[in-house]
Amino acid sequence: MSLTTPFIRLGAMLLLMAALAFGVAACGDDEESTSSSADTEPVAELPDLKGDTTEVALDAGFVEALTMLKVTPGPVGDAEISNDGVASFPITGGTVTYYDPASSVRPYVQGIIDHEGSGLSLEAGGTLVELTDFVVDPGTSELTGTVSVDGKEAATDALLFDLDGSTLMPLEPTSDGGILEGSGVLLSADAAALLNDTFKIDALKEGLPIGVAKITVAG
Repeated sequence: MSLTTPFIRLGAMLLLMAALAFGVAACGDDEESTSSSADTEPVAELPDLKGDTTEVALDAGFVEALTMLKVTPGPVGDAEISNDGVASFPITGGTVTYYDPASSVRPYVQGIIDHEGSGLSLEAGGTLVELTDFVVDPGTSELTGTVSVDGKEAATDALLFDLDGSTLMPLEPTSDGGILEGSGVLLSADAAALLNDTFKIDALKEGLPIGVAKITVAG
C-alpha cells in the first residue's frame, strides 16, 4: 500500500466528521422517473417532519487515521459523536415521500430533510473548518451545507456528498414515521476541491466512500 492511499482515505472520512460525515443520508437511486408520481400512491408520506436524526456510521479506518494525524473533530451545536463512531444530527424539518422501489417512480424517495443548528468541526494544522445546517435532497441524491473556515463563511449550499441509494434498504415503519438505512455516502467533487484547497493538499478524490447513513424520520 502506498503512503498516498491512507491519506486519501483519511481525507474522505475527515470530510464526514467535518461535514457529516453527516451526513449524513438515505435516498433513492439516480434513475429518472419512468412514470409520474401522480399515478402512483406512495407507501409513506410525511409532509411536515418533526425529527428525529440522521446518523452516519464511521469507517474504523477513519478513526485510526484521525488519531495518527492528530486531527481533532468535534460536534457543532446539537450534533453528537458517539464513542462507537456514529455521528448524529437532529432533523429540524422537511418532508419525505417514499414509493415502493418496485414501482416505476424514480427517485422512489423524494423530499427535503433539514438539519439546522448542528454540524461538525475539524481542526488541523491551525485551521478550523465548520460544516453546518445540512440539507439532504433524496431526489437529487445530494447533501449540501454551509462551510466556514476560521470563523468566516466560505460557502453556502455547498455540495458536500453524493448519496448512493442503490444500497438503500426498504423502509422500516415506526409508530410516527420510518427508518431509511443503508445509503452510501460518497465524497463529492465540490467537497474534494474545497478541502484540498483549504488544507493545501491534492489527495481527495470524487467518489471516495465515506460511510453508511441511517435516517430516522418522524412527522
